[in-house]
Amino acid sequence: MSLNVDDVDAALAFYVGTLGLIPRTDRPDFGFPGAWLDAGGQQVHLISGPPPPAKGQHFAFQVDDLDGVVSELRGEGFEVSDPVPVGPNRQAFLSDPAGNQVELQQVAAS
Repeated sequence: MSLNVDDVDAALAFYVGTLGLIPRTDRPDFGFPGAWLDAGGQQVHLISGPPPPAKGQHFAFQVDDLDGVVSELRGEGFEVSDPVPVGPNRQAFLSDPAGNQVELQQVAAS
């Protein structure tokens, strides 16, 4: 997945410093700023550019303890929605520094 961000350094501080994604070192020089990050078995590609208007688009990270993550993020000053049930699971939302919406989802124990 790729995300347009208007400040790559601020996005890196959020995705690496706050959410714990791991920077990759194998991103080629495309001639524009950006970064590749590992997110479990997936990747997030940050691309320097204007973010699109918010129209409900988002992506999700699965977390083990949604209440704990929400509490920790709020303690760091982030605005995070209250967790709500969605089917058997629960979710909450926040925005990255560029305004991209991020879902945090806790999957129900089976």
